[in-house]
Amino acid sequence: MKSVLKVEGMSCSHCVDKVEKFIGELEGVSSIDVSLENKTVTVEHDDKVKLDTIKDAIEDAGYDVVG
Repeated sequence: MKSVLKVEGMSCSHCVDKVEKFIGELEGVSSIDVSLENKTVTVEHDDKVKLDTIKDAIEDAGYDVVG
């Protein structure tokens, strides 16, 4: 599965690293692409990983999922 989330509050490579770290800890995630320019996080994962779990990981990292 592929999920694309709009995320506010990311502005630098440290933000990218932090988001990737928190999402990367989820079992079943195969890839993470963070775009500062588009303010998006694209996550490829198996169907066991719920969208709410990914959103929670991003919010736990200190950023806001919008939309």
